[in-house]
Amino acid sequence: MSASDLALFGGPKSVTLDPGDLFTWPIVTAEDEEAVLAVLRRGGMSGTDVTKQFEAEFAGWMGTEFALGYPSGTESLRGAMWACGVGLGDEIICPSITYWASAAPAQQLGAAVNFCDIQRDTLCLDPADLEHRIGRRTKAIVVVHYAAHPADMDPILEIARRHGVKVIEDVSHAQGSLYKGRMCGTMGDVAAMSLMSGKSFACGEAGMLVTSDRDIYERAIAYGHYERTGAPSNYNPPDQQITNADLKLYSGIPIGGFKHRMHQLSSAMGRVQLRHYPARIVEIQRALNRFWDQLDGLPGLRAHRPTQWPDSTMGGWYFARGLYRAEELGGLPCARFTEAVRAEGVGACGQGANYPLHTHNVFHTADVLGAGKPTALAFTERDVRQGPGTLPVAESIREICIGVPWFKHDVPEQIAQYAAAYRKVAEHADELR
Repeated sequence: MSASDLALFGGPKSVTLDPGDLFTWPIVTAEDEEAVLAVLRRGGMSGTDVTKQFEAEFAGWMGTEFALGYPSGTESLRGAMWACGVGLGDEIICPSITYWASAAPAQQLGAAVNFCDIQRDTLCLDPADLEHRIGRRTKAIVVVHYAAHPADMDPILEIARRHGVKVIEDVSHAQGSLYKGRMCGTMGDVAAMSLMSGKSFACGEAGMLVTSDRDIYERAIAYGHYERTGAPSNYNPPDQQITNADLKLYSGIPIGGFKHRMHQLSSAMGRVQLRHYPARIVEIQRALNRFWDQLDGLPGLRAHRPTQWPDSTMGGWYFARGLYRAEELGGLPCARFTEAVRAEGVGACGQGANYPLHTHNVFHTADVLGAGKPTALAFTERDVRQGPGTLPVAESIREICIGVPWFKHDVPEQIAQYAAAYRKVAEHADELR
């Protein structure tokens, strides 16, 4: 081969087949449409009857005692934090590489965020960078199962239990992922997740909280689900959920002043999606594993999947990433590698992932609560803010990972073309340098 064989230099593209519905998501059928229309036709959009059915089915699938529907994943995370006791002057610990909703709600509660570095191979919270961050006011560790990869939960849980700190799992990327045979979202004290239309479990703009801790569940209800504390509303009958006498004092008005009721068009669609989700993620896993198996041993590229642990999977493989290792390709910059792969016809091959949150101004200077000083400092005992240079792996994210196609169907001929694009570029790294 010569350099001209690279599409970047005028050669033929690796990907030539029409993808068809290879990447179409969510999969919406007449069954989804009829479920949504049934709610619309009877004017049940603001009710809770369908949502309660969805919650019960979701908890059954997850293997938790309780599930609680939310209008968004962000609000489910805020509810989880408050239910775990996060409040004025407290701290949470969160990995720097994640979507902002994993951390920012803590500021609304008057808490500071102590960001943690990530592991180079999992892209999840690094247990080795965790324990020294725990202080007297640390209330919770937010563990993000990032890009569908399970976080290494065993050492995280051991550290948390030893220090009496709650563990909140953010499962927004990893519905259905397994860690050593255990469902992500069932190992900590509580889990919260987005179910918005771009996620692997998608049912509109929605969120879900799951837990087997009755107190956390009741606190989450009291914080933002005013109709479910025993008081009637125009749309729903009385629903006595609260057994905690202190929380029952606030029946009828949410303690947080937030309205966390899930829209029933989303819960209706969610019930249908849940019936098909287990089978759909099996096909997604088969397709992505096929892709990565064809690249096994290729210098410069590693599969982002949990082969280091038994009985561990990537669920719906949301936000599919690959691990890039420039040192194996003579130092070829990640930006140049991804440029060449995109030229081969792979639009999904972007550089990096989320930007490191610990470098963002909102966690350094924003006065969220009007205290006259940054919320990160206003109520806390110590300054846990970090700037550039403090979390080296997180800050290298644009050099150590790249995007790969998120296949929704296992079509061997098409998957082979996408794999060939990455292989072709890696094998011509010298020409790209």
